[in-house]
Amino acid sequence: MKMTFLDLPQMLAASGNVTLPGSKSISNRALLLASLAKGETELRALLDSDDTARMREALAALGVAMAATDTGGLKVTGSGGQFPARRAELFLGNAGTAFRSLTAVLAFAGGEYVLKGVPRMHERPIGDLVVALKACGANIESLEKEGFPPLLLRPAAIRPGSVVKIRGDVSSQFLSGLLMALPLAGVETTVEVEGELISKPYVDMTLNLMARFGVAVERDDWRAFSIPAGACYRSPGVYQVEGDASSASYFLALGAIGATADNPVRVAGVGKNAIQGDVRFADALAAMGATIEAGEDWIAAARPTNGKTLKGIHLDCNHIPDAAMTLALVALFAEGETTLANIASWRVKETDRIAAMAAELRKLNVRVEEGADFLRIVPPDAARPLQPAVIDTYDDHRMAMCFSLASFGAPLRINDPGCVAKTFPDYFDSFGAIARPAPVIAIDGPTASGKGTVSARVAAALGFHYLDSGALYRLVALAAREAGVDWQDEAGVAAIAARLDVVFHADGVRLNGREVGEAIRHEEISSGASKVAAMPAVREALLFRQRAFHRSPGLVGDGRDMGSVVFPEAQLKIFLTASPAVRAERRVKQLLERNEPADLDSIRADLEARDARDRARHIAPLKQEADALLLDTDHIGIDDAVAKALEWFMTGN
Repeated sequence: MKMTFLDLPQMLAASGNVTLPGSKSISNRALLLASLAKGETELRALLDSDDTARMREALAALGVAMAATDTGGLKVTGSGGQFPARRAELFLGNAGTAFRSLTAVLAFAGGEYVLKGVPRMHERPIGDLVVALKACGANIESLEKEGFPPLLLRPAAIRPGSVVKIRGDVSSQFLSGLLMALPLAGVETTVEVEGELISKPYVDMTLNLMARFGVAVERDDWRAFSIPAGACYRSPGVYQVEGDASSASYFLALGAIGATADNPVRVAGVGKNAIQGDVRFADALAAMGATIEAGEDWIAAARPTNGKTLKGIHLDCNHIPDAAMTLALVALFAEGETTLANIASWRVKETDRIAAMAAELRKLNVRVEEGADFLRIVPPDAARPLQPAVIDTYDDHRMAMCFSLASFGAPLRINDPGCVAKTFPDYFDSFGAIARPAPVIAIDGPTASGKGTVSARVAAALGFHYLDSGALYRLVALAAREAGVDWQDEAGVAAIAARLDVVFHADGVRLNGREVGEAIRHEEISSGASKVAAMPAVREALLFRQRAFHRSPGLVGDGRDMGSVVFPEAQLKIFLTASPAVRAERRVKQLLERNEPADLDSIRADLEARDARDRARHIAPLKQEADALLLDTDHIGIDDAVAKALEWFMTGN
């Protein structure tokens, strides 16, 4: 089942090693060039992701033979420049690299092909590439909207002596696609770039790969490129794909935000001599003050040394357009504003990334200014701290990966985390292995077992935040009663829970701006809380609100499903209980101290009824988790219970 969201607690630190997946940009280029070359090529460390899967499916549909090798690589039998299939319909999802390069190559492949993708791909302009291809003889038709996919390509040949002109300020993938396609013509061809060429390192990567496959392109600065007559792709035999430098950016950023120089975050698979332009992301981190070291196939990052902090920068991001997105999140942890300039290409990616980035940063309480080709970020401060937020990812893998970094400032919910499968399917597993969350102690148990008092005192002893989850359900019950919503009306109560205006503070709790600490402790409201807590819709509405308490330096949460549902990864889980008779006596004592009437028998009967209801409910029933430690308070006092909980936490159980 597809995961609809992922909740991240606030992170405290980061350290460790990450082996990067293969570069998406290199993988798709290498797949295409190997399929066009003469001979067999073994591709090693090839990325296995949605984007590369679409390229492999397309090449298979074109008749290219591919087979796994004993060493874990992929053997590609080249077609020598002529795909066996002369007619095919290719679905390329949202893989821009695959779509644009195949458009250029298939324009002169001598067959009839339809190229299509997901709805977002059909919104991404490709008109400048199509115009350039048509100018040298291609027969291409937009099937829906002019200048956009899907496309129909019919047989055509490049006109001899063609000089192909293409805009350089829209997407470097257009130029890369052209350059990879033109050697198939067998005639000398020149490509001239109009305007400033963006993302030059990606074009340089393309030229490097073409040279490895036997075609050397002559470059006149970044204005013109010449492909010699008779150029022909030939297999290099074995080609090792570098680790993905764009993916490296998230982990290097983790190091710059949360690692020490003694225990940095180190990425393996890409180093100082990588052919990918995004490797220069490390230079941007260094400019912000991060501690950076690099070797032939590794880079390590850590926070600034000597008590210094990261500093905001103003950077022209033309050379690192994808990795620059990561800098927008690093900027949250720097002093002074950061401006990312020359990023107009963000607007024609998987989503309009400038608009999306600005919208989601604002959810975190960050001041952002967006322009046609820039983004300016003013980091939070004591008066305007980062706040928990639900982050939308727009079916864009880089949005999901970038915003995971914000968890160093506040708990987050990442919607549709599975979109990372486009380039890094295991991203969040790797993230979790490197980032260390704030600790959490989950204390569950039945009503009047003493868990609230124990939890509050444990939290105070450790200097942690305290979450009384029962109070949230009492607040929902009180708010519903005041709004005239029946406690049996699940949809109505859930709506109340979703917009609950609650502020916890040192002396109590405010609901809609007024103190209600005493009101929510009345027996009637406690009974209502037990009823509304059994409703799935209400529990879902309050789940992230509870998880948003999981902040630095740590949290103690008490309730009935803290260890089972709310914080299943808690470092310490305690099931604190007592017999109904003992709990009834404690409740009578509490009521009498507040000068409220108390009948022992009726209170015990009510507690037993609540226990039965809590244990029998379908959603998050009250029970001791297998990994929870039992703390029975029948015969021990609060001081002893607190001491035992602290001992378990300090000793790691």
